[in-house]
Amino acid sequence: MIEEFSITVKKIKRSKQSDLNDDIQIISQSLGLFTKRDKEKSCFRVFVEILKSMGVTAEEVTLNTNLTRATVIHHLNYLIKSDLVIKKNHKYFLRSKNLEELISQINRDVDETLDDLKKIARNIDSELTLK
Repeated sequence: MIEEFSITVKKIKRSKQSDLNDDIQIISQSLGLFTKRDKEKSCFRVFVEILKSMGVTAEEVTLNTNLTRATVIHHLNYLIKSDLVIKKNHKYFLRSKNLEELISQINRDVDETLDDLKKIARNIDSELTLK
């Protein structure tokens, strides 16, 4: 079975005097939650609602962020597709118990993916040298 997920990872400089909100924004930017199209940072706002909760419904996110339900659902689906968020019993959660663990899981996912790519590259190199 092939598992697919897509996540963007960017290196963002952290200022020496960043506060909690700045740090959450840095992590969100690093994970690609801000796009040029998202002028209101709505994906970030949805992510923060999930981060603050121990499970939140789409309706609760809609009420807490003053975003439309369609916008909230769009971003929830994006966060699920990116494998940052999971859905259980109509509630949305981080895929891990906290943000630090989420970053560790992403790190393992990236390492595993790169290891798989190395094996494929080794096979390609081997095939090309035989010809």
